Amino acid sequence: QVQLVESGGGLGQAGDSLRLSCEASGRTISSYAMGWFRQVPGKERELVAAIDWLRSTTHYADAVKGRFTISRDNAKNTEFLQMNSLIPEDTAVYYCAAGRDFASVVVSHRVVYWGQGTQVTVSS
Repeated sequence: QVQLVESGGGLGQAGDSLRLSCEASGRTISSYAMGWFRQVPGKERELVAAIDWLRSTTHYADAVKGRFTISRDNAKNTEFLQMNSLIPEDTAVYYCAAGRDFASVVVSHRVVYWGQGTQVTVSS
């Protein structure tokens, strides 16, 4: 069993940067693909970014390409989401996720473990 705990969310203004962290415990996540999803009330949870276990392949939603960067430190069992040039449309609850493989996370959004979520609010 893996427990995922996000941190780093909060309030920001348009143009600001925030960095989300997700620390895993229970077992190593080094063999899992990792991702970040976000959700706003009344809408489906959407994939923001994903990274494979080797850190060699990444995927980004069109809405965040060029602004967000996903990374991971397998030795520290942690993944990150660096969010730059924030816009109000980035306001959402952000969830850390772990999946069996990269394709499952990106194509099918099949996630084995979820974090509890962290709120990011961006004002104009």
